[in-house]
Amino acid sequence: MHRYWNDGWTGGWWWMAIMMIIVWCGVIWIAVTAIRVTSHTPHVHAPRDASTPPTTPTPREILAERLARGEIEPDDYRRRLDVLDQRTDAAQGPISRAR
Repeated sequence: MHRYWNDGWTGGWWWMAIMMIIVWCGVIWIAVTAIRVTSHTPHVHAPRDASTPPTTPTPREILAERLARGEIEPDDYRRRLDVLDQRTDAAQGPISRAR
């Protein structure tokens, strides 16, 4: 009747297996991409403006923040502020104080 088994299409299942693997890889890739795109929060990693350099808080600002958070008492704040003022005056030297 037929000369070839499966109507002469021998080895065709290899191509079908490879195509199924490619299809499933594509489906998984689309799903992962869709999840990444929909779960991305755009403002978390927003680029900083390049014209303004990052600012570091001054010792006075750090001290004021610690007082605001309740880490130190007002008396301790004033005492530490006086120490900062003394160090600042000493670092500026006698010429700067004369101004």
